[in-house]
Amino acid sequence: MPGDLPGTGYTGDITVPIRRFRILLLAGLFILFCASLATAASSKRLPSSEVSQFPSLESAVRFKTPIYFCGELVPLNRADIRERLEKEMLLMLWDRAQVILWLKRSGRYFPYIEKSLAKAKLPDDLKYVAVIESALKPHAGSNRGARGVWQFIPTTGRNYGLNIDRYVDERRNYHLATKAAIKYFSDLHGLFDSWALACAGYNMGEMGLKKRINHQEVKDYYHLDLPNETERYLLRAVAAKLLLSDPAKYGFNLKPSDYYKPLRFDPVRLKTKQSAPIVIVAKAAGTYYKTIKDMNPQLLNDIIPGGEHMLFLPLGAADGFAKRYQPLIEEYRKKYKGKTYIVKRGDTLTAIARKNNIPFWKLLKYNNLNNRSVIRPGQKLVILK
Repeated sequence: MPGDLPGTGYTGDITVPIRRFRILLLAGLFILFCASLATAASSKRLPSSEVSQFPSLESAVRFKTPIYFCGELVPLNRADIRERLEKEMLLMLWDRAQVILWLKRSGRYFPYIEKSLAKAKLPDDLKYVAVIESALKPHAGSNRGARGVWQFIPTTGRNYGLNIDRYVDERRNYHLATKAAIKYFSDLHGLFDSWALACAGYNMGEMGLKKRINHQEVKDYYHLDLPNETERYLLRAVAAKLLLSDPAKYGFNLKPSDYYKPLRFDPVRLKTKQSAPIVIVAKAAGTYYKTIKDMNPQLLNDIIPGGEHMLFLPLGAADGFAKRYQPLIEEYRKKYKGKTYIVKRGDTLTAIARKNNIPFWKLLKYNNLNNRSVIRPGQKLVILK
């Protein structure tokens, strides 16, 4: 038949598809032309980006000078130690974004840590332990229950004076945790007479390390057979030191304005017999609830439990804080004044909440309790509606 296309099965008018193809082709070319004009125009308006230049990974691990950590020589003459340090350096350099965040956060946290270490006459290099522990994040946590910049587990944190309960976790406040870490490092060095071993003990616990030392009859970190994490631990801190102490050498060219600024605050001690809402503290400090929470990450809920607490307020807010706080808390307690309930034999917290028509969580919160707390006959509980 006239107009048939051999081998295609098409038996229609061929001129229509060709005409449509030409139209679509011209439209596409027009759109590309317009897009290129728009791109050229926008590129003239935008500032040019800096070109990244950094050494190759191979050259970054060609260590040429003796390396020390806490004044102790890292034995790079040993092939296995050099290989392990190279591994840690390469892994860190591979994640350049993470190193940039370390550098930026160091501007916020290192000044206080450095000052505290110097005051305690401990090596400045210990600050890099905080980097590998938490990436300098106060809210960092591990699956083993460690928390904060220095990653204290609950038992060690409490042993070194940190308050840890349902409402307050001082491991998350890096000022308080740094003081505890300094005490712990001092004890560890006194126990092992070696900063390398002190760091190992910080990671795996002093009792576990002592058992390894006694069993292997070796008191040298680099000759001990230790858990893999602990064997990597010190060399990770060494790698962090190399990167953060000379970032330009590895292609990190941050300007002073790129670093996060140190936190500035006024410390105050708040004594309260009953729990106090954070919002009242914020009002007395002339700031926001979120500001108080951000400056005091140790506060886990929206109340401050009864007792004595160190709080951090915005700079200048401590002046006259007590005078502003007292009438606000008195007004609050008057407005939300509760009755006292005396626990009877057979009572449970759930039953008491139901009997007094209050939410269960509120009964716990205003009595500094949790759902596992044990109550006894004769005990007084505050009932707030």
